[in-house]
Amino acid sequence: MIRFFDIIFSVLGLVVLAPVFAAICLKIKLGSKGGCFYIQERIGKDGKPFGLYKFRTMRIGADNEGLLTVGEHDQRITHIGYFLRKTKMDELPQLLNVLKGEMSLVGPRPEVRKYVELYTEEQRKVLSATPGITDYASIKYVNENELLRQADDPERTYIEKIMPDKIKLNMRYLEHYNLIEYFKIIFLTIKSLIS
Repeated sequence: MIRFFDIIFSVLGLVVLAPVFAAICLKIKLGSKGGCFYIQERIGKDGKPFGLYKFRTMRIGADNEGLLTVGEHDQRITHIGYFLRKTKMDELPQLLNVLKGEMSLVGPRPEVRKYVELYTEEQRKVLSATPGITDYASIKYVNENELLRQADDPERTYIEKIMPDKIKLNMRYLEHYNLIEYFKIIFLTIKSLIS
């Protein structure tokens, strides 16, 4: 049933937001060299890699300088990129991942391989679920970049504090995986973005 709603919502979203996608692509292209989309390998269900779609918010090749983004003042982020990240609109292309069945609207956020390789056997249980665009961790850590900016060692803070807490929150979702929880997280995400 959840897959049914994923398909309906992703198709509706892509159709309704088509003009927004076009406007964002134009702004990205006018603001910096390169395409308007960025595809990054993430680890999905059962540990299988897939290409996660985002609007490009950084200059080309910026991911070679590190995978974590530390605050709004990261020099790699483009002018339009700041706005897209602040409003979470850079995540909209993931509706394509949902339509393809690689992701769900709700589920554990997919991680990059580098950090998945640090998971304990217990933490790897989150890979049994289809990853999602939003989850409890996304709501709690909506300002994750700012938290990392304030840390003395952003990567260590992410690995030792933020990542384990995110996984705990994801396990909570897996324990209560049903349609009610699905819509609850969607509602809480919208509420969080508005506030």
